[in-house]
Amino acid sequence: MIRLSFFVLRLLFIVYRPSFIEQQATSNEQQTTNIKYIMENKLEVWKKAHQLTLKVYELTKQFPSSEQFGLTSQLKRCAGSIPSNIIEGQSRQYKKEFIQFLYISKGSLSETEYHLFLAKDLKYITEDQYQDISTDIISIRMMLNKLISSLK
Repeated sequence: MIRLSFFVLRLLFIVYRPSFIEQQATSNEQQTTNIKYIMENKLEVWKKAHQLTLKVYELTKQFPSSEQFGLTSQLKRCAGSIPSNIIEGQSRQYKKEFIQFLYISKGSLSETEYHLFLAKDLKYITEDQYQDISTDIISIRMMLNKLISSLK
């Protein structure tokens, strides 16, 4: 009987707390605002990686439709993985985990670099486009190396 009463009281307490629900809604709005702020003010390496991803998406628009599920898809996934892993690693609790995610980003960066090289050889992008994006890749790789070194 006591257990049931406690359960009923607790249930009533939860159900009849409109201020809690209002606080929850306000909290969700603040969280959305915070996420936007965080995404706009992340590490410089994340910003550059995000710009690289946008460039890759723009470049792949000119690829042949026969590559839609091949090179185009793979290139978009590995390019998007670079900033994604930086963000995910930064949100981890331990520095060692962050470093591991930065290494994963470096791997995705190398994969992106190769796929762009392949696209150039297949004449899907020009030499100038390849050189332009390669400069960004080198810059991001150097920034990742420097960030990893500073965290060790």
